[in-house]
Amino acid sequence: MAKKLAALFRRNGYVRPPAQKRLAKPGKGWFHRGFEFRLTAANRNELQHIRDLLLRAGFKPGRPFVKGCQFRQPVYGREELERFLALINQQDA
Repeated sequence: MAKKLAALFRRNGYVRPPAQKRLAKPGKGWFHRGFEFRLTAANRNELQHIRDLLLRAGFKPGRPFVKGCQFRQPVYGREELERFLALINQQDA
């Protein structure tokens, strides 16, 4: 499972760190999203496969969305991101 997630991430996954400008603004509408990683799926079947892998690995996938004729599967949270990067980096060793 970890090998499959690592391969999917290396194929076309990416990490989105928080936008510092948006984090700095106080008040109503304060930006509460922070760190996230996204995996990309070519079709609905692959998206479901990615979601299943993430759930089995103990991650809580966010709501998938379409971008550039592909599906994106985000996972939010600094701890989740750190755990995911540790997981896929173990595959390199």
